[in-house]
Amino acid sequence: MKTLLTTLLIIGLCLNSSAQKKYDLSDFFQYDAELEQKVDDIFETLNDTSRVGQMIIPAAGRLGKSQEHLNDLLSKNYIGGILLLNGTKEGFTEMVKNFNALNASSNGLPLLYSADAEPSLIGYKIKNCAPVKKANLMVSREEVRKFAKSICNDLTDIGINYNYAPVVDMSPNEAISYRAFGNDPDTAQVWSKVFIEETQRQGIVATAKHFPGHGYVVGDTHKKLVYIDGEMREVDNYQPLIEAGVLSIMVAHIAIKNNEAYNTDDLPSSVSKKIVTDLLKNEMDFKGLVVTDAMNMGGVASIPNCELKAAKAGCDLILMPIDEEKALFDILGGIQQEDAFKKQVYASVRKIIRLKVCLGLFE
Repeated sequence: MKTLLTTLLIIGLCLNSSAQKKYDLSDFFQYDAELEQKVDDIFETLNDTSRVGQMIIPAAGRLGKSQEHLNDLLSKNYIGGILLLNGTKEGFTEMVKNFNALNASSNGLPLLYSADAEPSLIGYKIKNCAPVKKANLMVSREEVRKFAKSICNDLTDIGINYNYAPVVDMSPNEAISYRAFGNDPDTAQVWSKVFIEETQRQGIVATAKHFPGHGYVVGDTHKKLVYIDGEMREVDNYQPLIEAGVLSIMVAHIAIKNNEAYNTDDLPSSVSKKIVTDLLKNEMDFKGLVVTDAMNMGGVASIPNCELKAAKAGCDLILMPIDEEKALFDILGGIQQEDAFKKQVYASVRKIIRLKVCLGLFE
């Protein structure tokens, strides 16, 4: 009898320990049977509409959608997160609080809150944060680490858990120059790695961008489709960052031409399976989250059903669709018609849920 009671007590303690097990971002790429089960359990609570909704990330703030519009999307469980775009630290903090309350009342999964909090942009993207030196003016790894931590402190205060930084591009392109760490590939790799490691150590997802490389193109993808002509000279900057555990990579709206292996046929990389799945996911073995650059940008917005094409290319998160509901139902229609695509989307959604668990959002 005593042995039976002891056994039951041990089982009870193990079950309680399992229930209380906590994860962090360092667990994302590690196999853990309990984490797998937790992700599956959460996934099974969703229908296909709310599963696809996890991939959709609209923007709030001065350059984003209206509060009323976002509230409507939240109430329907049509989105998985929100980009906070141009505002103040105080305003965004209140916004996060209000969105969380509405999301809880709608029984939605916890939200990813993201920002373009690059060292060179945070000063006007989120006003009233601590002063940070622009990326192109930093002079050492110690400075990169110091300012990455400062940025994280402000993001944590607000409730932001996902940063679309650092910029890994080289600096010749005018649209990128002051946002990059410079024009030396070794410096770009090392300093980006430092920024990523410090950011993720602070419990915030870091994002290497803009894959496959925006530094040597002519033009600005905000305005039009631009091209890498020939060799993709910046792709190698990403491999050390993937091996170091970067959790997210943003794919740019950049086409590739005069490159036999990687021509994108006058379409941006963000909607090219050749770039997103074949190159980034398969050849470079990236297992984290692939996020598009904003889908309302001139380099992609004119392409019919561009969000569906980005998802089919292998992107996990669809950032700033012009019409979120259309994007969601285009993807939903796609998975209803094609089993292989359905499996791919399900894998993306499981990754998103896994990231949310590792961010501690379900505790």
